[in-house]
Amino acid sequence: MRALIAGHGDFATGLVSAAVQITGRDDVFVSLSNRGLSAADVAAAMARILDETGARVVFTDLPAGSCTMAARRLQRERADLLVVVGVNLATLLDFIFDDADDAVAARQAAEKGRAAIAILGAGVSRGS
Repeated sequence: MRALIAGHGDFATGLVSAAVQITGRDDVFVSLSNRGLSAADVAAAMARILDETGARVVFTDLPAGSCTMAARRLQRERADLLVVVGVNLATLLDFIFDDADDAVAARQAAEKGRAAIAILGAGVSRGS
């Protein structure tokens, strides 16, 4: 596993499921939900998963959410841990197919995910 996806409710499992359905790759992501967990529990679960899988990248749903805060706290102990916040499916799909170093792949995936957000219809065009 290269990365942990963490978020509220079924957000992470849903993203991982969609990524696997589209790509057929089930060896890239592992998911974590913060449902029913305290902040300390989220951090402990995240640390355990990172240790067990060797993942060095954490994708989270919200910039100031409990999963992001837990990942940011873990970065104090793990200098090589990368945290990407505001993840979407486009981000994950780009990351899956990028064989570059995790830092490079995460940066490029974040840019791809950001670029994938658009408003369409009602006189609004992409990039407006």
